[in-house]
Amino acid sequence: MCMMDNAVELQPQPTAQPPDTPDRTCRQCSRDEIPGACAIQDKGAIPPLEKWNASSRNITRIVAVCWSFLIVGMSDGAVGALIPYFKTYYRLSETIVSLIFLSPVVGYVLAALASHNLHTQFGQKGTAFLAPVCHTASYVVNCLHPPFPVVVVAFVFTGIGNGLEESAWNAWLGNMENPNELLGILHGVYGAGALMGPLIATSLITKAHLSWWEYYYIMIGLAVTEFAACMAAFWGADGSQFQAATFQSRESNANTRTDLRIALSKRPYARITWLCAIFLLGYIGIEVSLGGWIVTFMAQVRHGSAFASGLTATGFWLGITLGRLLLGFITPKIGEALAIMMYVGLTIVFCLVFWLVPNFYTSAVAVAIQGFFLGPLFPAAVVTLTRLLPRKLHLIGIGFAAAVGSGGAAILPFVFGVVAQSAGIQVLEPFILALSVAILLLWIGLPGIFKKHRE
Repeated sequence: MCMMDNAVELQPQPTAQPPDTPDRTCRQCSRDEIPGACAIQDKGAIPPLEKWNASSRNITRIVAVCWSFLIVGMSDGAVGALIPYFKTYYRLSETIVSLIFLSPVVGYVLAALASHNLHTQFGQKGTAFLAPVCHTASYVVNCLHPPFPVVVVAFVFTGIGNGLEESAWNAWLGNMENPNELLGILHGVYGAGALMGPLIATSLITKAHLSWWEYYYIMIGLAVTEFAACMAAFWGADGSQFQAATFQSRESNANTRTDLRIALSKRPYARITWLCAIFLLGYIGIEVSLGGWIVTFMAQVRHGSAFASGLTATGFWLGITLGRLLLGFITPKIGEALAIMMYVGLTIVFCLVFWLVPNFYTSAVAVAIQGFFLGPLFPAAVVTLTRLLPRKLHLIGIGFAAAVGSGGAAILPFVFGVVAQSAGIQVLEPFILALSVAILLLWIGLPGIFKKHRE
């Protein structure tokens, strides 16, 4: 970030700029800035952006964070492959089984409300401790295959762990040099986990003839290693270190609510935060709806075998992974504004191919390609949010956007389950098509993104 030239600040302004027009130019860095952003961020000199390889400690932490996201991906990705077995074991309808998509949003909301205070008091070490504990608790409950309402509650704890890690680690990497590349790798690792999850779960059930809950024995072991890795990496990252990094003292903790109010109600920050949050809600809804229901769709509508249908979920998450890893390096060269428009547009094209060509193999390839172009959307949106908001609002803004976005992972797949109960599972692609058009329009309406990336 940068400081506004003092001479420029002291000169009278002949005309007032509209409050929602981020077009002031910072002379030191020659980039467009939202009015007042530098003033809000800089009460003194702001240090340069941290490099990921500046120290062995940073490298260790990035490895631990990536390991966490691999486990989160394995947990999320397996749900879609396990839905047919949940339905059979508990004798559930599409509407009732969809509750496992809905319950994690409670956890994400709780995580969003707690994230900033957790960081202020305990730093990143607090997230490194609490998130793996929540994961472990959830997986232990699932291993016991209790009544379905208890399984639904267990997924709340999954949501808490995921929400804490997503807001904390996204904000941390988003404030480093080369954030697009770093976040692309991070979410690519998540995609790799989401690819492995359905493949392992489907193989255990269809090839090894094990029960669905035995997949969670593996997840317990991974969550224990997640706890050890994160605690070792972030042991020294306490609350005072977080406060120093965000230019806060312990006496300023009372400003948390003020910062949240600024991010959600003060123009232009509120418009940026809300539009990014709703964009992520739609995007994550698309991702989870496709990943969660594609196995059922391919088995019932395209008449695939249980194993082949399960592999289509693996193909989708493979596309997500490759998209995040490969397109993450292309996105900053194009600019987030244009890149996301292109990616969503291509997603719409292959959505139409999937819908209009009723062939199993064509559908499987089209879904994988949709995953490829959906992959970089989340990290690119996070980078955009960190560039458009002041630094002090990054954790709150990203945490709020991730929490609202998590609603897409819960509400939209649940809504589809209700729709599928009455209209049939074949309405999956029209549902995805409508959501894709909606997030494209939301992105175009985000203020300042086009000017921001002309430089």
